[in-house]
Amino acid sequence: MKGTISQVRSYDRSVQLLMVNQFTINLGFYMLMPYLAAHLAGPLGLAGWLVGLILGVRNFSQQGMFLVGGTLADRLGYKPMIIAGLVLRTVGFATLGLVDSVPALIAASAATGLAGALFNPATRAYLAADAGERRVEAFALFNVFYQAGILLGPLVGMVLTGVDFRVTCLVAAGIFAVLSVVQIRALPARRAKETKEKEGQSVLAEWRGILANRPFLLFSVAMIGSYVMSFQVYLALPLEVRRLGGEGTFGTAAVAVLFAVSGLSTILFQTRVTAWCKARMEPGRALTWGLLTMGVAFVPLLASTAVPVPSGGIGLWLLAAVPPTLAALLLAVGTMIAYPFEMDTIVRLSGNRLVATHYGLYNTICGVGITLGNLLTGAALDAARKAGLSALPWLALTALGLACTSALYGLHRTGRLAEPPAEARPQSVTV
Repeated sequence: MKGTISQVRSYDRSVQLLMVNQFTINLGFYMLMPYLAAHLAGPLGLAGWLVGLILGVRNFSQQGMFLVGGTLADRLGYKPMIIAGLVLRTVGFATLGLVDSVPALIAASAATGLAGALFNPATRAYLAADAGERRVEAFALFNVFYQAGILLGPLVGMVLTGVDFRVTCLVAAGIFAVLSVVQIRALPARRAKETKEKEGQSVLAEWRGILANRPFLLFSVAMIGSYVMSFQVYLALPLEVRRLGGEGTFGTAAVAVLFAVSGLSTILFQTRVTAWCKARMEPGRALTWGLLTMGVAFVPLLASTAVPVPSGGIGLWLLAAVPPTLAALLLAVGTMIAYPFEMDTIVRLSGNRLVATHYGLYNTICGVGITLGNLLTGAALDAARKAGLSALPWLALTALGLACTSALYGLHRTGRLAEPPAEARPQSVTV
């Protein structure tokens, strides 16, 4: 941990602040969101479809507006969009705790999603700009802070929700309010280098230029699988633990171990993994190995389906806990390998132009892919249960990992992951 802290201190104040900023954002978000569905269905007594609608609105407003948020960040500056997102999430979280009418809850949920669409692309573009040639290492550290917030947030939320969910909402809103003030006072203003050049250029022309960037689009599509696979820590793996281990204390504890293994491994080893990979691999090769590791993560679960399920005792517990935990660890390792190079590759493929807009479109593409991937994963889980083919979802996810690995390997071998020459970079035109 001392090494990580010393690395953080080696960056400019703006980069340090962005990392702490992301930790605090995730702390506030994950102390509330895991318990929102239970609050809506329990104390508020909303129907299941309404709960799904309110949660879905948040996801849709965030994924659907990433491109707009990134474009605004490139045009107006990174700092205003970060602050606007933090303020909007402050209002959204406070509203979730203070209202009980469905229209107000939907509006609050939409506000929290839009907030993420505003500050996420801006934060990553700002970090890439100020980290300079040390982008890969900076994004590795960024992921440490990111995962630390995910790990700590639910624990704090569990304590606060034990008192009252409204307390959780107000504390989370307070965290974002304080963070907003800190950004206003301490975060230096930062704008995209090409801001002045874009005067008079239309947004649609800029978007057309990005959509004409074929290597970037191919890379974005190839990386969808990495997000689908990593999300299974929250979907398929907990369901598998509970399928075998039950809904009691053991099942709850085993699911908690999944999250702990994923988060702690990243916090402890991310910077070492990144340093090792950077010293030995080109970015495209590291990305390929990262996705291959994520695909292989489901092999232990696939192998476990060939083992007869014990009727009870320690054998059943081991079968329920060990393969999913090993899968979670391998998914974390694959993400550690890929993530810093993934974020760096987006900047390179953008030609260092309209970086926030590229991040925004990338997040939208991957977000749509996650939604479709999770629907298909859920369908595979249901089909496996009905047909008695427990290997089906793990076979499908392994195949997805291998397909995405092959796609990335192809992009790397053909040079499409390298930074385009200046004359080949997508240019926007005035219309």
